[in-house]
Amino acid sequence: MYSNNKLAKSVRLALMFGASATAAISANAFAAEEEAQAEEVERIEVTGSRIKRTDMEGALPVTVIDRTQIDLSGESSVADLLRNTTFNSTGSFRPQSGSSAQGVSSINLRGIGADRTLVLIDGRRLPKSPSTGGTQDLSTIPMAAVERVEILTDGASAAYGSDAIGGVVNIITRKDFNGMEMKLGAAQIEHEGGDREEGSVVFGSSSDTTRVLGGVSWNKRDIVFARDFPWYEPQASVYGNSFGTAEAGYYNWTALPGACNEPDFVILESSGALANSNGEQIRCGFNYANVSADEASTGNLSLFANAEHEINEDWTVFANASVSKSSSFGRYAPVPDAVFVPADSPNNPTNPDSAMYDAAFGENQGVYAWHRFAALGNRDNEVDSEVMDLVVGGSGEVLDNVFVDFGARRTKSKTYDIGRNYLVRSTAAAYLADGTYDLQFPSQNDADVLNAMKATISRISEFNQDEVYASASFDIIELPAGTMQGVVGFEWRDEYYADQYDSLSEAGQIGGSSGNSAGGGRQARGYYFETLIPVIDNLEVTVAGRQDDYSDYGSDFSPKVAVRWEAIDGLVVRGSWGEGFRAPGLDILTQKTAFSADSVNDPITCAAAGQDADCEIQVDAYRIANPNLESEQSEQVALGLAWQPLEWFNFSLDYYSIEITDRIAFFSSQNLIDRAEAGDPIPAGLGVTRNSAGVITQIDTGYGNEGDLETSGFDFNGQFTFEVLGGDLRSNLQVSYMNEYTIDGGRDYVNDPGVPEMRATLSNSFTISDFDFAWNVNYIGDTAEDAGTQEGHIPSWTTHDVQATYNTFFNSKISVGVQNVGGKQPPLFGYDGRDYNFNLYNGYGRITYVRYTQSF
Repeated sequence: MYSNNKLAKSVRLALMFGASATAAISANAFAAEEEAQAEEVERIEVTGSRIKRTDMEGALPVTVIDRTQIDLSGESSVADLLRNTTFNSTGSFRPQSGSSAQGVSSINLRGIGADRTLVLIDGRRLPKSPSTGGTQDLSTIPMAAVERVEILTDGASAAYGSDAIGGVVNIITRKDFNGMEMKLGAAQIEHEGGDREEGSVVFGSSSDTTRVLGGVSWNKRDIVFARDFPWYEPQASVYGNSFGTAEAGYYNWTALPGACNEPDFVILESSGALANSNGEQIRCGFNYANVSADEASTGNLSLFANAEHEINEDWTVFANASVSKSSSFGRYAPVPDAVFVPADSPNNPTNPDSAMYDAAFGENQGVYAWHRFAALGNRDNEVDSEVMDLVVGGSGEVLDNVFVDFGARRTKSKTYDIGRNYLVRSTAAAYLADGTYDLQFPSQNDADVLNAMKATISRISEFNQDEVYASASFDIIELPAGTMQGVVGFEWRDEYYADQYDSLSEAGQIGGSSGNSAGGGRQARGYYFETLIPVIDNLEVTVAGRQDDYSDYGSDFSPKVAVRWEAIDGLVVRGSWGEGFRAPGLDILTQKTAFSADSVNDPITCAAAGQDADCEIQVDAYRIANPNLESEQSEQVALGLAWQPLEWFNFSLDYYSIEITDRIAFFSSQNLIDRAEAGDPIPAGLGVTRNSAGVITQIDTGYGNEGDLETSGFDFNGQFTFEVLGGDLRSNLQVSYMNEYTIDGGRDYVNDPGVPEMRATLSNSFTISDFDFAWNVNYIGDTAEDAGTQEGHIPSWTTHDVQATYNTFFNSKISVGVQNVGGKQPPLFGYDGRDYNFNLYNGYGRITYVRYTQSF
């Protein structure tokens, strides 16, 4: 049943000897060793399947990144390592200033959302981040604890339940280690800021029956300011020191007289501004790019330990524990806000009694001040997170050839987010109205006035998870082609989420911040089975299914069928079909109702306010939790082959197709207005409320189930191994090609900005004598510049990384490397408020690093 083809041998030996399963290893090099140990090779469990087998090249496409590849990458964090994989098609969220998830790092397989990618630690799900409530945070995982990473690029709800629509990332931690290893490293980016440091100490000991491993790991990266990029240019926003009349609103804002002479305020000429008495049409903006950070600083300190004891030949018990503390600091420009200034205020430039009065501005009327409260200082946010994880369990044989494994796990995570120099809106409005706050010259305001307007805000978030699990694997029946195997199991999970904002933020009284509290809990139960059926000697079929029951919304069943056919020696043809689901997150199911003054276009409401039919007008909107929200569903198809046609070359080619239905999507105020007008269905619980005259009085916005997403593409992986100049040269080419990406049957998003058609990496390593050399090439394909027409051109981005390592005679390693050797800048174009796509590229330029490792 378990084939011994060359590909299977190579992959199996890669795992046994610590090399990557995706690296090319010559079958000849280890042929003698493999034959000698063939009988001793144990069955192993590969990500995506509960059944243990001897062949890693199974029915599902799994890519493995081992410890050697991790070291050769030059990366110091799990988040950075995974962000650069080709499967992270459209990039992913990383630490950034000005975000409610400032310190979080995620991975987004296939570009369909980080909340549709499941991250596991040793086969158990990583809890959601307290900062998001709906996605997992890679920054809490200690790099030194990682043995390898397995990436399954196929849906896996039949094995793991919710969230595994885009695939699974399984981080396998170190288990077997004897001795002690110390590592220190530092790196510097090309421009100011962003300096890095890393370190770890790992120790372990083992006997015939017991093994113990422990360690500490840390890394740190400094903040990066936007002003330090080589392409930096001053950038002004509408929120500076200008005003607009109530009728003109957003469209005709104009500089306050004499108010644009303070630091970082800039005068902008504009034909759209009202002319003052000097005939000038100017606006006053604020150069926010000079003071804000592009990327938040990050730091992580982790302690980890695990132990395993073999009680007897049949039973083993284990315990794993870790504590991880992460911190980040972000700086954002001072608070911007639009504040209404009444007609009789000293701060109103249409008031004849004001020092700023200019008759050219027209009749005395109330105005809106589009103001940057720079005198309060920059908005600084400090986020500290703590994750504690403990799992205990065991495994053994209960009956003849019936093997069980079981365990219990408790994870507690908590985040503290403190923000300084935010604005108390009610106080600011009162001070602007009566002149206590000088709008014209804000830096001249008294400290007592500024302190009374200033707020320190807080957000304390938790996500706790308790889990119990057990499974049993057994041989079902002996068939002519081999043994039919089966696995059955269950999981029980209790999740608790709390996201508590301070009272002023909850009341909507804080300027420069948004968000509201949420909190609640639920239980989830999962029951699963998997059966491997050997049909003929070289053909096997796997049938799996899983039933998940959630206490808050309902149940889901996820089936899967996979086929593996070894057509000839060394050639594996595989395919799978499955269904999956994503449960609605506790963050959106439990959120408290939050008020928002949304700007919309509605002709009837505009007319009632005496404005043009195409105006933008603010309406009362409420973000609500939708109790009718259900899970979204998916269907995945995968086809592929893996072949070793030559001793020095093997490759795999896989096709994937994902369709998501009943998509969980956010419905905005304008979207609900448009849908009601067109007669399109509106998700239950959401909608637009109008009075008898048809004027909007309230809009309930939130999440609902509707629509679909479809994407498909190909993955190619080729491995080469050569003997050159007395050394070993290994190369690995990984290419991910996106063929289609559509939402609700609309146009194809592939080639839009941020959606490249292709990503590729070429990894090369050369070992000779005491030296190891690495050269890695990273490629992100070009895209169009305009999302609507797909016109214009954003060039491709190719960077080169090199590393040289000397293995000394005193059991140490010295590594020196450079990432992005050419210092290539990311493609520059306006994207989501930045000069480049922050999630897909980085702006570090050339990164030089050194690393020292000492083993004892």
